[in-house]
Amino acid sequence: MAIEAQEIEDLIRAEFPQAKITITDLAGDGNHYAAEVIDESFRGKNRVQQQRAVYAALKGKMDGARGELHALALTTKVPDPA
Repeated sequence: MAIEAQEIEDLIRAEFPQAKITITDLAGDGNHYAAEVIDESFRGKNRVQQQRAVYAALKGKMDGARGELHALALTTKVPDPA
């Protein structure tokens, strides 16, 4: 079962409303995506903590063999100072 890029963005946006989010469909199959999430809430957290927070926002969409989202290449960052 495929998932739309907009649904991924909506799930992430619900937890990170001020984030800059970029979703890219890597294979055109609705199963393999890349996401870049830039959010101030990541400041002071290591990369693992940042990525766990984003995966938690996906609310189980990647869980197990029957997950709607098969692969997500995730990049998380803190915004650059203005």
